[in-house]
Amino acid sequence: MKLFFDFLPIALFFIAYKFGGGIYHWDGQEYDIKGIYVATAVMIIASILQVTITWLMTRKVEKSHLITLVLVLVLGGATLWLQNPNFIKWKPTAVNWLFALAFIAAQVFSDKSLLERMMAEHISLPNAIWFKLNIAWVVFFIGSGLANLYVAFNFDEATWVNFKLFGLLGLTIVFIIGQSIYLAKHAEEIPQINEENE
Repeated sequence: MKLFFDFLPIALFFIAYKFGGGIYHWDGQEYDIKGIYVATAVMIIASILQVTITWLMTRKVEKSHLITLVLVLVLGGATLWLQNPNFIKWKPTAVNWLFALAFIAAQVFSDKSLLERMMAEHISLPNAIWFKLNIAWVVFFIGSGLANLYVAFNFDEATWVNFKLFGLLGLTIVFIIGQSIYLAKHAEEIPQINEENE
């Protein structure tokens, strides 16, 4: 459910892109509005609502949602203001690279990685495994950012919109499944490690 909620603004962006563009009439004028601008406006509204609803329900907001909201407001706002879709195309890359930077910074400047801080309550792993998992997430975030740029600027806009939803979501799900398999393997080793240390 959480993964769905996290990806909801992206899903709404996709739907708005597919069905929102066209000819609009306002104040006696006719406007041909591209789907990318309708989708960007919808994603801005959806991101604001996502953070607001989370705050109202839990009285706290995840940093990842706040970072995404700021980037959506800045890059989405620039896209609408300047009528240039290249700004919003950078958003997934900026988000992924900021997450990679946060994972690197936590590894370098603190005694625990971000991943260990998030998951330590649920699973106990040796430091070496936490380090490997943290590096794997850094590589994943950097790779996802690069993949987004490649598709955004080497393929047509519709292909990028499809990749933004299905491609990046698919990559994330595959990576999480791979991580779960890796964690299950090493979780089985924990009792043995603990016995050896006694």
